[in-house]
Amino acid sequence: MTQKEGSSSRQTLARTIAESMAVKERLFEACSSVFEQLVEATVSAFSRGNKMLLCGNGGSACDAQHVAGELVGRFLKDRHPLPAIALSAADSILTCVGNDYSFADVFARQVQALAQPGDIVVGISTSGNSPNVIRAIEVARHCQAVCVGFTGADGGKLREITDICLCVPSQVTARIQEAHITLWHALCEEIENRLFGS
Repeated sequence: MTQKEGSSSRQTLARTIAESMAVKERLFEACSSVFEQLVEATVSAFSRGNKMLLCGNGGSACDAQHVAGELVGRFLKDRHPLPAIALSAADSILTCVGNDYSFADVFARQVQALAQPGDIVVGISTSGNSPNVIRAIEVARHCQAVCVGFTGADGGKLREITDICLCVPSQVTARIQEAHITLWHALCEEIENRLFGS
C-alpha cells in the first residue's frame, strides 16, 4: 500500500465515522418519543404471550435475523426466550412463494399464516417503499397485529401504514442501517430490563 492509498483509506474511515455520528446525534430527537411507544407496545405484546415477526430485504433481512436472535437467544441477560421470527430466514418458503406467487408476497404470505391479533409485525426498509415489506404490513393490519416500521428519511409509504414508525434522519442507506441497529440494541436492552428486571 502506498502512502497515498493509506491516507485515502484513513480519510474514508474518518468521513464514514463522522457521518454516522452526525446521524446518531440527530437520532434521539427524531425518534425518542416513537421509541418509547415501541417499547411499551413490544413489552405489552410479549407480556400477553404474543410474538414478533420481522421482515426486510438485503441488509435489512440480516437485521431482522439479528434481532430475532437477540430475542430468542439473549441480549445482555440470561433469561426466558422471547418469541421472535425473522421471515427472511425461511429459504424454502421464500423461494416457494416467490416462484408460485410473486416476490411481493414472500413476507405477506408468512404474515397471513402466522400473525395473530396483538402480535408485533415489523417491516424494515431504508426507503420505506419496499413492495414486499409494504405488502406484509398491509396483511398484518388485516390480522389486527401492531404494525411497526423501521425506515429512513420521510419514511416512505411504510410510515403511512404503520402504527409506530421509526424514521432515521438520513437518506443514506448505510447510515440508516447503522442507526437501525443502534435502535434495536436499545430496544432489546429495555425489553430485558422491563420484563426480567434491571
